[in-house]
Amino acid sequence: MGAINFSNGLGIHAKALQLRAARAEVLANNLANADTPGFKARDINFRAILAEEQQQQSTLSIQQTREGHLEGSRRQHDDLLYRIPNQPAVDGNTVETQIEQAIYSRNAMSYEASFEFLNSKFKGMRNAWRGE
Repeated sequence: MGAINFSNGLGIHAKALQLRAARAEVLANNLANADTPGFKARDINFRAILAEEQQQQSTLSIQQTREGHLEGSRRQHDDLLYRIPNQPAVDGNTVETQIEQAIYSRNAMSYEASFEFLNSKFKGMRNAWRGE
């Protein structure tokens, strides 16, 4: 059993919060460009990325061996996918505003739930450190 640290205590939940924030940016960009001719709606495959991160977290550990080395980063957020629209616009825009708003709202609720979960984890760790 390893030492208690943030990675052990929080698990994949911190990464999930980061992914939700990144997805919110992508969805907000879609909504901002709803009237831009030729704009293609994008999204992040949240489940696939999180599953991959969870697998890598359990099998791969990147550590700094010298002070001058940069910390390892296993993933770049270049896995944006194009959304397939139900009814693309005549001008080539694939943003469906109502659908984007619904997805954005659901992502925001999931972000808030993840945030509250992490907040309770931090409170629990703080209480454990204090011996409460």
